[in-house]
Amino acid sequence: MTDAESRLFTLGLLRPSPGGGRVAISPESAADALLAPLEQDILQRRIAMATTRARLHSLSGDYLEARSLRSAKSSIEVVEGIDNIRAVLDDLARTCVKTLEALVPGRFPEEAIRAATPLDLETLERGVKTRQLWQQSTRKYWATVQYAETLIAAGAQVRTTSVLPSRMLIYDRSCAVLPLDPMHTAAGVALVRDPSVLSFLQQLFEHYWDRALDFSEEDQKSGPEPTGVERDVLLLMAAGKKDEAIAHQLGMSPRSVSRIVARLMERLGADSRFQAGARAALNGWLS
Repeated sequence: MTDAESRLFTLGLLRPSPGGGRVAISPESAADALLAPLEQDILQRRIAMATTRARLHSLSGDYLEARSLRSAKSSIEVVEGIDNIRAVLDDLARTCVKTLEALVPGRFPEEAIRAATPLDLETLERGVKTRQLWQQSTRKYWATVQYAETLIAAGAQVRTTSVLPSRMLIYDRSCAVLPLDPMHTAAGVALVRDPSVLSFLQQLFEHYWDRALDFSEEDQKSGPEPTGVERDVLLLMAAGKKDEAIAHQLGMSPRSVSRIVARLMERLGADSRFQAGARAALNGWLS
């Protein structure tokens, strides 16, 4: 058999004849013979997909009922385990329709930014009014600046402030998410739906929001009197806080705090932290 005949035979365009030779088959007939098993397999897969989809859709009523029962059952619900927390946050974000307010202390890991960005943009595309409040120290990191610019371009409002009490998310002003342990947010969260508690948490958010600086605004330049982060460091230093405690509270590195403290003491002409605090008070910098 020649190479050409072999290829034609493989394609089903040649078949053995009863007389011992070979007979040519039309391309249409060959196509039907070759593709029939594949088409049958595709048909069976489509039937299986349709069956699975119908089965999952039939559970929508049970799911919605379970959600309503869960919400009505308790005004405070505890969710533990990182996978469960992520599932609940994903569900709340995708079902949020009006507002989303967030207090987000600390630095953003780049992997967290990559994971959060698609869901944030999807929420904004649905017209959800989003306000995020971050710590001022995040302005120093390129990845965070890019993240903020992306959110702002999509319609979010982002502000920064020096100190934030804890991580907090408020969805549609009807459900707040708080960490069980602010130092270990992955350990568990509490979902709060009690109206009186939600009202307090909303006021807490507004308190910090009104005193924050828009991310797009430039930081104020320091004059003779400390402003911004320098003033926050000075106030905590005057309260007797050590550098490590100040760094933890402001979301900064201890080395950065030490440099700011040294700069403030030099400006005040002080030889000790106590003397710096006394002179700052005399200058009216602590009022």
